[in-house]
Amino acid sequence: MVAEVNVNYLKDYQPADFMIKTVDLSFELLPNATLVTNRLSVEKLHPKSNLLKLNGENLELVSVRIDDQVLAKTDYQRDEQFLALSIEVTECVVEIITRVNPESNTALEGLYRSGGNYCTQCEAEGFRRITYFLDRPDVLSIYTTTIVADKSTNPVLLSNGNLIERGDLPNGRHFATWHDPFKKPCYLFALVAGNLAYIEDHYKAQDGRDICLRIYTDSGHLSKCRHAMDSLIHSMRWDEERFGRIYDLDIYMIVAVDDFNMGAMENKGLNIFNSKYVLADPQTATDTDFEGVEAVIAHEYFHNWTGNRITCRDWFQLTLKEGLTVFRDQEFTADRLSPAVKRIEDIKRLRSVQFPEDSGPTSHPIQPQSYIEMNNFYTMTVYEKGAEVVRLYQTLLGRDGFRKGMDLYFERHDGQAVTVQDFRQAMADANQVDLAQMHNWYVQSGTPILKIDTHYDAVNKRYQIHCQQSIPGLVDAKPQLIPIKVGLLSDLGEPLALYPAQNCADTIRIEADSAVLQLTQLQQSFEFIGIEKPPVPSLLREFSAPVKLQYDYRLDELEFLAQHDTDSFNRWESAQRLAVADLMHNVKRLQKGESYQLGESYARVFLRLLNEVNKGLAKDLALQAYALNLPDMSYMIEQYEQVDIEALLTAHQQMKQALGHLYYSELETAYQALNKVKPYSYNKEDIAQRMMKNRCLQYLMASKSPQVLPLAIAQYQAQANMTDVLVALETLSHSEADQAQACMDDFYKRWQDEPLVLDKWFALKASADRSNALEQVKDLIKHPKFSYRTPNRVRSVVGVFARQNLRAFHQISGQGYEWLADQILHLDETNPQVAARILTPLTHWSRYDDQRQQLMLAQLKRISQQAKSKDVYELVEKSLLVAD
Repeated sequence: MVAEVNVNYLKDYQPADFMIKTVDLSFELLPNATLVTNRLSVEKLHPKSNLLKLNGENLELVSVRIDDQVLAKTDYQRDEQFLALSIEVTECVVEIITRVNPESNTALEGLYRSGGNYCTQCEAEGFRRITYFLDRPDVLSIYTTTIVADKSTNPVLLSNGNLIERGDLPNGRHFATWHDPFKKPCYLFALVAGNLAYIEDHYKAQDGRDICLRIYTDSGHLSKCRHAMDSLIHSMRWDEERFGRIYDLDIYMIVAVDDFNMGAMENKGLNIFNSKYVLADPQTATDTDFEGVEAVIAHEYFHNWTGNRITCRDWFQLTLKEGLTVFRDQEFTADRLSPAVKRIEDIKRLRSVQFPEDSGPTSHPIQPQSYIEMNNFYTMTVYEKGAEVVRLYQTLLGRDGFRKGMDLYFERHDGQAVTVQDFRQAMADANQVDLAQMHNWYVQSGTPILKIDTHYDAVNKRYQIHCQQSIPGLVDAKPQLIPIKVGLLSDLGEPLALYPAQNCADTIRIEADSAVLQLTQLQQSFEFIGIEKPPVPSLLREFSAPVKLQYDYRLDELEFLAQHDTDSFNRWESAQRLAVADLMHNVKRLQKGESYQLGESYARVFLRLLNEVNKGLAKDLALQAYALNLPDMSYMIEQYEQVDIEALLTAHQQMKQALGHLYYSELETAYQALNKVKPYSYNKEDIAQRMMKNRCLQYLMASKSPQVLPLAIAQYQAQANMTDVLVALETLSHSEADQAQACMDDFYKRWQDEPLVLDKWFALKASADRSNALEQVKDLIKHPKFSYRTPNRVRSVVGVFARQNLRAFHQISGQGYEWLADQILHLDETNPQVAARILTPLTHWSRYDDQRQQLMLAQLKRISQQAKSKDVYELVEKSLLVAD
């Protein structure tokens, strides 16, 4: 049970009373007893402020000095969270020596060991686990770091900035001193030491400087770093061209580690990465892995300006850096691959993961107003919804206007710790517009409902679009500023020219064959003139705002848009809407004891898409593959106040089987035409071809036709690339056939010594829809290759089972819930961050039937009674509060 919790509120923010101008750190590295010497140049900002209260957790305090005067224990105050010093002078030097135990640090915050190497993770509040400090993002200092270690076991010594000195010491030890010339908060501090190898390249910046680029990893993985290096170079060039941002140090380093709670960390000049987002080659990584590496490399690099050079005033401003930088990496990937496909990928992730978060008990605005444990707010809301809010500025201002706002933001706030208001004001001032209403997106939680009705006036040739916005469950919700991108299509599928009526011309901006409507009120109407016939509306093009659209489309209109809409998102979305309608209709049939019946509208769209592939008419195979895919289960669950999970899973499964059976011939034709073995290349054309081929294989296998099993086995045995291998294996993982199990066993034998690939094997086993799924996952955590100390492995088993193996997890006995609660409580003792992240499926208890609700609540109450960390406690208490 958590003994005591403190709630932090945005309204209570006060600037620090002290400035720490410089930080000189010295580390004497030892696995169980690292000595940290911290010399702080302190300046008092207010004459009456005499108490310097430094954060510190799990530290052994060795000594404290002020201006070389050793303090006795009676000269300072100390408890489990703070060291308080009395500072009488305006300026002084404080020296603090602490001792920490990296080897036993299983929480992976502060300084810890991974694979025998030392590394750090200080965001959000990990620096206080290294030394006593003002651990807050608005305290910006210049850092110099000296690392001393055994040279034979730690030949590589790295920290932030530029290397200024290195040398040997007695007794086989050596040192390296790094200096970072740019002020930064302590959460951006980094240290890495160990036995690492690296690949090196160089980048010629626009200002003519030659920048050294290095990626460090274990020597056996160097061959898997080239894609990451190329991604870094592409990122540097793109940021110069798109946003005029040039890298500022002489060296840029990336280090890949296996044990890491997050994806990566943007520490100034020394990014520490989960190896999942660095290591990739065709034999071990899928197309999705390659894209993930490129996107995360870019994301952390882009943080150099949106996060490092300009940082957050406080942690309530987290979306200032994360939402903005996610938007930047999304734009980068869109330019590198396919803008249309990237946009759909981002929307799918938002609606399948963030929308449920927005409607659940842990819902919060992108700028939280309070928190107990900051680690709990590294969420899809802060990141992905935050990115969508940044995108709103670009939609409202246009790409050029957005760039003007970014230029002013960089010019005005370089070297500062700022707020979301500062960002919004830069956008407004650069474009001379009032954006005050955008503030509501930052402080109101929940996903807005956008209800649209249309009316055609045949006499006056006018077309009216009436919009109404609301946020369910939010009392006195204020209207958001919502840009709604629309188009109108003729009965022949041609885009109509758009002419706003005079009474609303100032709230409509025309872009080619689209119009951006600026909805600023709870209810508002927009009109177009000169419309000769009733049009078919294409609404919320490009998903121009993160809302749930309610519009009463007829099935024939959705079929029409799926074929003719010039907006790629809405072509995909129309097919998805038809699939959703079909699934929900069949859930009702199954509940009444009737058999599954495939809807004619979606069946026609599905066949047309397949025929376009087979006739060579598909302009983008990746878009086609996405359009053929059924909606994610998490998105489908979100369509219900209370879902019949068994009926929905059965309808989803039977719909896929019906499509596979009905269009077996067309699917096989497409599969055979695209199943060409050739050297792997990471480019959008080859990615699209593999995606379409594998979509066909998934439907063929779902048909349960006996002649399809050899296709999947042959694709697996060809071992052409990991993308094809893994899709074949995924389709086989649900089969009880001996040949399928033989492929799973072969995969394990091939890759048992490659951790990232083995994670895929664990994930396949954990997600397999089989009668003994729960028993299988219980066996997996007993497997000799499973370790609770490695977050990737925990996520591949525990996280995958709870999020993806829905039939087994939600079995009516409640055994799946009990097993997950056991894992959470076990991890809560060693790694609270990971424990909190795998808790999420239980927090959505209200979406399920009464019996499952009670079973899930019982486990949440058990966790609440036994939890020891603030991370888990906060999420559980919020979930239970809704139930009371």
